[in-house]
Amino acid sequence: MAHDLSNHRKSYEKQELLESNCPENPMELFQRWFLTADEDERVDESNAMTVSAIGLDGYPKSRVVLLKKYTWEGFIFYTNYKSEKGKAILANSHICLSFFWPGLEQQIIIKGNAEKLAENLSDGYFESRPDGSKLGAWASKQSQVVDSREALDNELASYQKKYNQKEIPRPPHWGGFLVKPVSIEFWQGRPNRMHDRIRYTLQKDFSWKIERLAP
Repeated sequence: MAHDLSNHRKSYEKQELLESNCPENPMELFQRWFLTADEDERVDESNAMTVSAIGLDGYPKSRVVLLKKYTWEGFIFYTNYKSEKGKAILANSHICLSFFWPGLEQQIIIKGNAEKLAENLSDGYFESRPDGSKLGAWASKQSQVVDSREALDNELASYQKKYNQKEIPRPPHWGGFLVKPVSIEFWQGRPNRMHDRIRYTLQKDFSWKIERLAP
């Protein structure tokens, strides 16, 4: 099977990114871009991001997860710590996050170090989830091979019965990761493939070095 995509082209002409518009701290620019994406009807799930990690098998693997919070410290998402993703991050905390908003012709690429979120913070977020999502966190042995869809549904039903009209606690194997960035690159599409790429790199004194990269 062959399908030639060499003629798939698009001219990027919506915006520009100049050093004069870049604040000293990249989190300010992230917030500016994110709020714009979040309010733009062309962007579906603005908080969807790709998480890339090195697996226990030595291969990199990427998957889309939802950003649930960002602070001056970094970026927070939640997962099953015993999943393929969770085990990979716990073994090698160097990961990459990336956002792509085609409607805005923008990407953000974040390199950082992930660490387990404090348990009380994971508890707080878990309590805010719908009951169905809470039960799913118990029922799904994420990334493990299962016999069938029916087996999954039966597992969920057993937890529905167990916690019927009861408070559903957070599973000990489920919680958040905080990704503290060491590098954040902002990519703005421009005509003729001469895209704007501005990279922030964290320095030893915790200031940020700002550089323009060739497209």
